Amino acid sequence: MEYGSGGGGGGSGGSGGDPDGSDSRRKKRYHRHTAHQIQRLEGMFKECPHPDEKQRLQLSRELALAPRQIKFWFQNRRTQMKAQHERADNCALRVENDKIRCENIAIREALKNVICPSCGGPPIGEDSYFDEQKLRVENAQLKEELDRVSSIAAKYIGRPISQLPPVQPVHISSLDLSMGSFGGQGMGSGPSLDLDLLPGSSSAMPILPFQGTGISDMDKSLMADVAGNALDELLRLLQTNEPLWMKSTTDGRDVLNLESYERIFPRANSHLKNPNVRIEASRDSGVVIMNSLALVDIFMDSNKWMELFPTIVSMARTLEVLSSGMMGGQSGSLQLMYGELQVLSSLVPTREFYFLRYCQQIEQGSWAIVDVSYDFPRDNQFAPQNPSHRLPSGCLIQDMPNGYSKVTWVEHVEIEDKTPTHRLYRDLIHRGLAFGAERWLATLQRMCERFACLMVKGTSTRDLGGVIPSPDGKRSMMKLAQRMVNNFCASISTSNGHRWTTLSGLNEVGVRVTIHKNTDPGQPNGVVLSAATTIWLPVSPQNVFNFFRDERTRPQWDVLSNGNAVQEVAHIANGPHPGNCISVLRAFNTSQNNMLILQESCIDSSGSLVIYCPVDLPAINIAMSGEDPSYIPLLPSGFTISPDGRLDQGDGASSSSSTTASMGRSGGSLITVVFQILVSSLPSAKLNLESVTTVNNLIAHSKNIVWFGY
Repeated sequence: MEYGSGGGGGGSGGSGGDPDGSDSRRKKRYHRHTAHQIQRLEGMFKECPHPDEKQRLQLSRELALAPRQIKFWFQNRRTQMKAQHERADNCALRVENDKIRCENIAIREALKNVICPSCGGPPIGEDSYFDEQKLRVENAQLKEELDRVSSIAAKYIGRPISQLPPVQPVHISSLDLSMGSFGGQGMGSGPSLDLDLLPGSSSAMPILPFQGTGISDMDKSLMADVAGNALDELLRLLQTNEPLWMKSTTDGRDVLNLESYERIFPRANSHLKNPNVRIEASRDSGVVIMNSLALVDIFMDSNKWMELFPTIVSMARTLEVLSSGMMGGQSGSLQLMYGELQVLSSLVPTREFYFLRYCQQIEQGSWAIVDVSYDFPRDNQFAPQNPSHRLPSGCLIQDMPNGYSKVTWVEHVEIEDKTPTHRLYRDLIHRGLAFGAERWLATLQRMCERFACLMVKGTSTRDLGGVIPSPDGKRSMMKLAQRMVNNFCASISTSNGHRWTTLSGLNEVGVRVTIHKNTDPGQPNGVVLSAATTIWLPVSPQNVFNFFRDERTRPQWDVLSNGNAVQEVAHIANGPHPGNCISVLRAFNTSQNNMLILQESCIDSSGSLVIYCPVDLPAINIAMSGEDPSYIPLLPSGFTISPDGRLDQGDGASSSSSTTASMGRSGGSLITVVFQILVSSLPSAKLNLESVTTVNNLIAHSKNIVWFGY
């Protein structure tokens, strides 16, 4: 191999050149390197293809070559190596290209014999393909135009334009008394029943059809923006005091300064512009015995959320998960939900909302969950029948030591009162206590205490009374009692699937009656009649609660004891308050020795419950042994007790801002009495006058005992 010297030798006769330029046209001289030189250069090239100047000088001395020759040799060698690699790559690509060409030819030949599996016709040709592509382009252009026009229209009407497909209305017979399920333990629908004996009955409201929402991409984008803005507003409401929040001079509660709010968060217009619109805003904070991750998991699962708040949430559904969160976690999760909120009285209609629930981790151990209404057009199947608007509301959850969390809660809603609020509940509702942050937080604290007791593995002779043999038996009894509470709350609900009829007589409220047919496991099969009434007493809720829990006064009002004394044979604590407990009671000197009474009582600053039902001895033994109690039939009755919302004369600016002060100081109590009886287990059963008279007498008896007891 010859390598050019690159002019390194200088050449002879350089100064005596030919005037015609023959020196410039003479051939370059080439120098053939020796085998030793080539071997040394090749070895150096393998070690370092790009030698520096020092290495080139060293090679120059060793091989007796000019540095310029060394430099040019390495340049030529690198060029030669690059050309070899390119040739090898070209050969490999040529082989691969030939292979693909052969496969392409084979596929084209095979396509000539293909038929459409749907219509049996020939395959789509190139012309059809381009026609389809043209239609796709036109469709994309039309969609962009539609989104642009919808966006402009949304700015003018103040809400997004939904592109939900039209759905035919659901027609429900006026005799259909089916009731939506409640937390997986609800009551199923049944055949039509004869209601001729119930005067003034009206057609049932249509049950909401929870079907696919068909939300457009534009709506999803708008929902994400609405949720993000709502989170920013909620954090300001949670963390700012004055001028947004002021202390009430009457009860010490946090009161939203509407002027400051509208100045800081200006809105184009109210969602409900009419004289019947009211604003309810409240804020409260407290410590709960549950860590932040567990709370977030419950809040982002509609079934768990309904199970956590059975006394407040009568129905909850996740309609669509718009975002599942980042990296499998809950942070960034966005859901479109439907919820119905209730007060445990047949006199107060439920509040229904379509809302977005957005969860975001603020920092390590700190989470924010915001709810904000999303308005569908009024003619849409998802438009609420009784519209209420949920302004940014929710909670901030912050981890504390030992598995506790600090929860700060804000409730902020616009309510349209289409019908006047019942006189008995006017103060409680209009002061924002019935659905306010204090009630949510008090219920959360009590339920977290209950769950903590459920998870305790150790046994206690005081709690178990020596009757329940194991922790499994304790948990089974607690689950049975929880199902009893859920069933009771569902029985008194005023949601769309539940129709109440008022019977005249007892008092100005009257007795309200509804019937339904049970078919679900764990409920007595047959026709069930529920009756309820509400009375007011000038007695504190705490004293009324003590009256119902006192074993000495129980024979006066409990028809199950048949006027006999009762004995508590098992006791399970549900928290530090002695009134939060589950009891198994036995009446003395009764003909039904196998019949026991399962009871759960609970109390917090927002009110209290005493719920009970008869359970036979074999069923109680099943639960106490730790077996699955889900098939034990339950038909609970009981009492709900709440403050009436009126302030004592002595309440003033010195009142504490705590939940207890804001909810517990009232002029009297509102007591709702609820009875359920099994009319018949026959499929063709019809309601009769005897059943109505029986339940009316039960209500009257209990009402009189409670009233004259004071």
